[in-house]
Amino acid sequence: MASLRAVPLNTVFSKSGKLPYLACAFAASALCNRRQTYSTKGKDEIADTLHRSIVPTMHYQKSLPRLPVPKLEDTIRRYLAAQRPLLDDEQFSKTEQLAQSLQSGAAKELHEELVSQDKKNKHTSYISGPWFDMYLSARESVVLNFNPFMSFNPDPKPEYNEQLLRATNMVVSAVRFMKTLRSGLLEPEVFHLNPAKSDTDGFKRLIRYVPASLSWYGAYMVNAYPLDMSQYYRLFNSSRIPKQGCDQLFTDQRARHLLVMRKGHLYVFDVLDQDGNLVKPAKIQAHLKFILSDPTPAPAFPLGLLTSEDRNVWAGLRQKLLDAGNQEALRKVDSALFCLCLDDETMKDHIHTSHNMLHGDGQNRWFDKSFSVILARDGTAAINFEHSWGDGVAVLRFQNEVFKDTTERPAVNPNSHPAADADSSSAVQRLDFRLDAALRDGVNTAKEHFQTAVSKLTIAAMEFQKGGKETLKKKKVSPDAVAQLAFQMGFLRQYGQTVASYESCSTAAFKHGRTETIRPASIHTKRCSHAFVREPGKHSVDELRKMVEECSKYHGQLTREAAMGQGFDRHLFAMRYLANSKGQALPAFYQDPAYAAINHNILSTSTLTSPAVNLGGFAPVVPDGFGVGYGIHDHWIGCNVSSYPSRNVHEFLQCVHKSLEDIFTVLEGKPIGS
Repeated sequence: MASLRAVPLNTVFSKSGKLPYLACAFAASALCNRRQTYSTKGKDEIADTLHRSIVPTMHYQKSLPRLPVPKLEDTIRRYLAAQRPLLDDEQFSKTEQLAQSLQSGAAKELHEELVSQDKKNKHTSYISGPWFDMYLSARESVVLNFNPFMSFNPDPKPEYNEQLLRATNMVVSAVRFMKTLRSGLLEPEVFHLNPAKSDTDGFKRLIRYVPASLSWYGAYMVNAYPLDMSQYYRLFNSSRIPKQGCDQLFTDQRARHLLVMRKGHLYVFDVLDQDGNLVKPAKIQAHLKFILSDPTPAPAFPLGLLTSEDRNVWAGLRQKLLDAGNQEALRKVDSALFCLCLDDETMKDHIHTSHNMLHGDGQNRWFDKSFSVILARDGTAAINFEHSWGDGVAVLRFQNEVFKDTTERPAVNPNSHPAADADSSSAVQRLDFRLDAALRDGVNTAKEHFQTAVSKLTIAAMEFQKGGKETLKKKKVSPDAVAQLAFQMGFLRQYGQTVASYESCSTAAFKHGRTETIRPASIHTKRCSHAFVREPGKHSVDELRKMVEECSKYHGQLTREAAMGQGFDRHLFAMRYLANSKGQALPAFYQDPAYAAINHNILSTSTLTSPAVNLGGFAPVVPDGFGVGYGIHDHWIGCNVSSYPSRNVHEFLQCVHKSLEDIFTVLEGKPIGS
């Protein structure tokens, strides 16, 4: 299954000023660093909100362009180009024949029906429904297979990293974000190609009066590109509910409470009053202090473990919970604004943080919540999020805004005192569940399954300190292309192969866009990798440099096509989904071992760079794969990589580091080994 875990941030636009293409996840990275030109007015007036955007949050949504269904011949051409480096001549000849057969008969009719359906459903995209269904129909545990994590940077003021203080500030800022979003005051997601014209109060006052059906075009006229925000609806008060065969998404915006977990116990208390206003931060601090001080021993059967089970197993056990009279408690869990996990452990290093935030011990998590904020004893914080409802667009925006608000406008400080009149003993409710023998056995079995799964995961990290984004841009090569080339080169150095590789790319420039796949392994990366790894002495420095430049150019083309909805993966997936939904026999193309192999993504990669994020990570998507999270910074490149026992992640990172050294050496005009 494709990796959609961590969410990349580089943003690139076409020189012509046409509709932008986004190099992986979303152009919303611009919001991290852009000037804040929305109105903030008086401090007291916005205590419940982050800011007051001049332009309503969803102003552009109605007029967003629609995700195109690619031409069938283009999809076939792109698919074959991606297969070429993975197959020998005989295999490729067979795959080529099967791919060309898509242009006639039942396969062509599937494409035509897909186009026809898309024209009848102009309110959405052709991939949205099938993509939701793919996630919700998956029966594997969401732990390791789907949920990623993104950790926060520490608060720059060390005294604000104390667990209770940071937890209080994060809860307050999270509620502020929610209230800003729901009141339509959250700044819309827009990438400004010419911010001097479009990211100004004057333009925003003008565009807000342009009808919503035309507003995107008004922004486009000044090279501003609004992005889809439809996924934000599921950010708060939402959970994935296990059901036999296919799960459901549940949202209840009426709920006013927060779910807090500590030592495997589940607590709830209101963070909004009856009028929908933010509860005073001092009371929230008092309630959290009450929970942190609760001496109750950890439960013998921590229910959170059930959310890590196979989805059908969990669906059956959830029904038993309901039958045992736990409806109200489960309703409070499902409808809570979000989950705050207060851990008793102190993080030792990045690897410990990665393991804890990706999976932990399973007992102090409710993995089905749309997102959970996890806070370790030392104040190390992260978000772990369930993936079916969205691709991380909303989660990263939330993380950026919460980090900014907690560090620039904290609600409580080291001298603050929890409210003396909070009456936490009555305001905070610890949820009790009735468990029969079958449910207790279910928790024990879930614990065994969980421990077996996570014990197989290894995570390792690497920092390349000899250069980063600035150096590569000066050399006129794409930083992302160089990182991807290093992964290809590293895998070849370690295993002697070129394998199926995946990089996630957002299609958020379109209404209800999800993701498209960039296929980093190409004939260009294969040729370049072989030259660097196996025959560096046969090529001059200039020849090697030109190979790197060719890889960069082609990777840029793939990125542009993917972000414009012109990849091949989603198109082929939608056609297969359509055939299955109609009960039709799949075309022979889908039975080709090469099609299965290219979707067995051994190198699953995502890039992440944000002022709020310290590191991110996810597990491999196949047992013999690597889960490669990476960040390209101004002067260094970092990787956080996971693997299962069949792969050696430490050796892989050594090979990637060597590959980066060689690439940078060649770009500097020096021979390898000099």
